[in-house]
Amino acid sequence: MDLKLSQQEQAFADEVRDFIAARLPRDIEEKVRLDRHLDRDDYMRWQQVLAERGWFTGAWPRSVGGHEWTAVQTYIFNTIAGEMNCPELQVFGPSMVGPVIYTYGSDEQKARHLPAIRDSSVWWCQGYSEPSAGSDLAALSTRADDAGDHYLVNGQKIWTSYAHWADWIFCLVRTSRDMRPQTGISFLLIDMKTPGIEVQPIRMMDGTHSLNAVFFSDVKVPKANRIGEEGQGWTYAKFLLEHERVENANLRFITQELLKLRRIAGSVRVGGRPLIEDPLFAAKVSAVEAQFKALEIGVLRVLSNIQAGAPAGAGTSSFIKVRGTQIAQSVLELILEATGADAQPYQPELLFTDADVAPIGPDYAVTPASSHFWRRAMTIYGGSTEIQRNIMAKHVLGL
Repeated sequence: MDLKLSQQEQAFADEVRDFIAARLPRDIEEKVRLDRHLDRDDYMRWQQVLAERGWFTGAWPRSVGGHEWTAVQTYIFNTIAGEMNCPELQVFGPSMVGPVIYTYGSDEQKARHLPAIRDSSVWWCQGYSEPSAGSDLAALSTRADDAGDHYLVNGQKIWTSYAHWADWIFCLVRTSRDMRPQTGISFLLIDMKTPGIEVQPIRMMDGTHSLNAVFFSDVKVPKANRIGEEGQGWTYAKFLLEHERVENANLRFITQELLKLRRIAGSVRVGGRPLIEDPLFAAKVSAVEAQFKALEIGVLRVLSNIQAGAPAGAGTSSFIKVRGTQIAQSVLELILEATGADAQPYQPELLFTDADVAPIGPDYAVTPASSHFWRRAMTIYGGSTEIQRNIMAKHVLGL
C-alpha cells in the first residue's frame, strides 16, 4: 500500500486544515483540548458548521447529497480533526442510520430524514441493547405489536447514548416469535417525542451523563417508519454494525490522545529531564504509536472495500473494533502513568462548568483518571471484545 498522499489528497488535507482553523469555535476547541465536558449545543454548533460545507456527511454518495469521499479522504479528515481538537462527531445519524436509510429506506423516508441528517438539525440515538440482550442482540424482547397501520411498541433499551438529547431513535424490535430469533426482528424509526417514551439517566461515577435507559409503553409508531420489510431488521442491523465497528476504531480519539500523551510526557520532569526522554517510557509510547499506524492501514483497507461496494466483513470490522479499543485503552493508561499522583483529585467543577477555579495541580491532570476509568467500557460497548473474537474465529479462521 502506497502511504504517500497524492497531490489531490494533499490539497484536500490543506483544505481541511484551513477550514478547521478558520471555523472551529475557539470555546469548543478549548474544551476539547482540556478534555472538558461538551453539551449538546457544542456538538451541534460544530456539526452544523461542517454541514455548511457538506462535510458532516462527506462520505455519502453524491446521489444523496454527499461528496463521495474516498477512504483516504475520510482518514485525512478524521486524523486532522483529532490533531486540531475538534469534537468527536455524533455518528448515529451520518454513519449509522443514514446509510441504512439511503440503502434500504423508501423514497418518503429518504426525503424526510436524509436532509435533516445532512445539516445536523436532528440528533439520532441507537436503540439496540437491552437488559437481557447486549452482546446477544438476537435475544432482544422489545416488541412491536401489529395494530393496523401502526405498531404498539413495548419494552426497554439500555445504555442508549445521548437519548436525553435525541430527537429520533432507530430501534430494533421484535415483530414475530414464530421463527428463528433473528428473523422476527424489524427496524423502526421512532420520534422521541412520541407519547409513551420515558428516558431515565444512567450517571457514571465521575458524574458524566451520556448513557440512558429508554422505556416504551404502548408507543404508537406508524408502519411507514419501518425500514424495509417486516422481519428483515437483522439484515439492516448487520449492515449498520459493520459501519459502527469501523467507527469504533476511534482514529480521531486516539490521534488526539497520543498528542496529549506527548504533551504531558514532555511537561512531566523525572530526574530533571522530561519523562518522554526516559528510554523505558519512550519505548512504550513508540510501541503504541506503531500499533496505531498498523490500525490506520487496516481501517483504510476496510473503507476502501466499502467504497468499492464490498461488505466490510464481519471478521474484518471486528478486528478493527478490538484493536481500536486496545490501543485507545493503552494510550489512556500511559497518560495516567505520566500524570501520576496529580490525577488523583476529583475536580467536577472543572469537568462540567466554566467556573473560574484554579485546578489542583497542573491543568492536564484534571481528566486523565476520569477518562481512563470511563474508557474501560470500550471493551463492552459497540460489541464486547469476547464476542468480537468469537466472530473473528468463526468468519476468518473457520473455527
